[in-house]
Amino acid sequence: MAQIFDRSSNALARMSLVLTGLIVIALGVTLDELQRSPWVTRQGQRPDQPVPFSHKHHVQGLGLQCQYCHVTVEKSSYAGIPPTKTCINCHAQIWTNAQLLEPVRASWATGQSLPWTRVHDLPDYVYFSHEIHVNKGLGCSSCHGRVDQMPLMYAENTLQMEWCLDCHRNPAKNLRPTSQIYNMAWEAPADDRPVWCAVNGEKDGVPTAEAASCVLKNPAGSGSQMAALELPAKSGLAGDVRPAVQAASVNYRKFTSQDELGHFLLQQYKIRAPRDLMSCEVCHR
Repeated sequence: MAQIFDRSSNALARMSLVLTGLIVIALGVTLDELQRSPWVTRQGQRPDQPVPFSHKHHVQGLGLQCQYCHVTVEKSSYAGIPPTKTCINCHAQIWTNAQLLEPVRASWATGQSLPWTRVHDLPDYVYFSHEIHVNKGLGCSSCHGRVDQMPLMYAENTLQMEWCLDCHRNPAKNLRPTSQIYNMAWEAPADDRPVWCAVNGEKDGVPTAEAASCVLKNPAGSGSQMAALELPAKSGLAGDVRPAVQAASVNYRKFTSQDELGHFLLQQYKIRAPRDLMSCEVCHR
């Protein structure tokens, strides 16, 4: 009986298996790169908004604090989109006839909210709390980028799970003093810009992040008494002035690297280590 397949068929079969494997690998790599690309993550994209609001103008130009518009960022999981009234507080007096602001005036007159498009929009199954992150020493620019330099808002980071896990595996690299949370120009400590921190001690009813206080100027130059008065200069994250406390010597520690400062704050802020985050419900609801 004659052979159905030629001897070369064995080589062709081997080549087809190798080729199929290469195609599967290439397809997997392509899909992996695609799901990390801006086409999926929307990084750098500036969506159309009813009003072309400029963070650069309002934050850097006018000096508005983040909390003025995002009023719930320190006490809620949701930072909050400002209502029309927030805009009207200023624009009832300035730029009152600007065509650019016609949607704002129409919203105020009709009572219908402006249909803002969320730039940083997480999936519905992801639970993210602005409150805990802000009150534990994570600056706005760490996630949102330098919004004070954005004429039109865009997402600087992917907001994907691997990006979140990268921070949670080593939070120390992003931690900063709570007094610098809203400082967009904050830079990590270095030899030419050290940070001095001292331990206040935990108190009932006071956030654990208040257990440490940091200053950007050498407190030793004013003596121990002045250092004690500088220590509680800010109450909370909003910058309210706290009454001066009794004069006492305070032991400040000098930090010249982000790693040292981050691990110090990690301990003082009582941030859970990655091994303590064993439940999926921490992030997924």
